[in-house]
Amino acid sequence: MQNGRSSPVIGASSTRSRSSPVPSGSNTAWLESLSPWPADGFGLGRMQQLLALLDDPQTRYPAIHVVGTNGKSTATRTIEAILLAEGLSVGATVSPHVRTWAERITVNGDEVDLEGALARVRAAAESVRATQFESITAAALVEFATAGVDVAVIEAGLGGRLDATNVVNARVVLLTGVGLDHTDVLGATRREIAVEKLAVAVPGATVVLPDAEFADLVRDRCTVVVGGAPDAAAAFLGRSPGPVPTVRLPGRLEWRESEVRDGAHNPDGMRWLVDQLRPRTFVVCASMLADKDVTTMLQCLSLLGETFVATTSSNARALPADALAERAADWFARVEAVPVPVPAVARAHELGSPVLVTGSLYLLADLAAAEAS
Repeated sequence: MQNGRSSPVIGASSTRSRSSPVPSGSNTAWLESLSPWPADGFGLGRMQQLLALLDDPQTRYPAIHVVGTNGKSTATRTIEAILLAEGLSVGATVSPHVRTWAERITVNGDEVDLEGALARVRAAAESVRATQFESITAAALVEFATAGVDVAVIEAGLGGRLDATNVVNARVVLLTGVGLDHTDVLGATRREIAVEKLAVAVPGATVVLPDAEFADLVRDRCTVVVGGAPDAAAAFLGRSPGPVPTVRLPGRLEWRESEVRDGAHNPDGMRWLVDQLRPRTFVVCASMLADKDVTTMLQCLSLLGETFVATTSSNARALPADALAERAADWFARVEAVPVPVPAVARAHELGSPVLVTGSLYLLADLAAAEAS
């Protein structure tokens, strides 16, 4: 055992939780029925076919493309807020969502009519057998064109080079940071991953980097700026914007009464979370995906407390609660497994306060769906 602790695993089970149902006839139900992963591997061909059927909406406005391992949604919403404050009409798309699918597409700060947005792309998406992410990305791009936005702020899904968002007219690219995540798809080293992410930069774009580490990977005829989301907005505007608005996203360091929820789902995100919360101590309730660096994430979380409640999100890649509990026993003095998220959080509150709910945005989405039902 890594830290010498020995602890029992209590109440283990492999029962899976499920998200709240969506009416079977809805376009949202259709979207949820689609595979989130391409069966034939990642590539842009199917997305390009889909957009061609939709009259290539992505060509009708410039974009700011946000790539990186962590912090993309917060950066996207920050840029959106800055540009809205400057009087521009702005479309934005983020992923994944926490409360509802409608979070993913906004125009001028408001969620669009998701059912209508999906209806506009559904026939074309079905004809090319588009994935879930390709379909909702296409819906966002069509909504932005229909609204006649001045700019779209686009969060990449996975990587960049072969991501479905790598079809936009990106005047500015923001790299939020690079960590070891999705290494089976993007590469085994940070540099390999950075190559995949920065491949979205086309000649003439301004590329905003967190530091100069990967500046040599930026294509010729691009301008390199070191900074963050405000600098990306400034690069698009051609001048410094006004005060940076504060944005709050569900599931990102979300404080509730005696509870914190954060969707940290990889080691870099977990290290950042631990830095924000120490020296407080918590009862930790978590679900984690099996393809993540679970050991490192548990090691990080052990710095925040000695009690851990393992649960399982509805994502097919989630570790069963009992398997996660067995691994957590190396790092926590007390470990319990409660497979269903809502009872798991309730059990964590019974064991102490405050409670930290983390490990997966899918877990937070399950909890939000249960609270809304």
